[in-house]
Amino acid sequence: MKGYRVRYTLATKLVNELVEAADEKQLNKTIARYGRVDLLCIDELGYMELDRHGAELLFQVLTEREEKNSVAIASNESFGGWTKTFTDPRLCAAIVDRLTFNGTIIETGTDSYRLASTRARAEEPVKAGT
Repeated sequence: MKGYRVRYTLATKLVNELVEAADEKQLNKTIARYGRVDLLCIDELGYMELDRHGAELLFQVLTEREEKNSVAIASNESFGGWTKTFTDPRLCAAIVDRLTFNGTIIETGTDSYRLASTRARAEEPVKAGT
């Protein structure tokens, strides 16, 4: 509504798209497309292990955006746990470095809002006739 270009994607979906683009010789075009949006939101980073090639492609997207446009990452995993996602420790450190340099880290807690919502519904009194 304010004219900002925002793109939301799941981490695995982004990596799969980058791998397919590389296979089709469209990688530069795809990385440039992700580089042009004002805010790139990547959700669920840290849930699935990424192979080295996929992690390197994600690194290229983050490098393309560095100091130009914003990136928001959602993860329930701390940076220390990202070594399970990015199995190469040097690549993991480089990705964390890219994301944290001049960045703001907002820690919202470890409880899942989905779990909290489910618990709240379970605690609601049952109405007669429903």
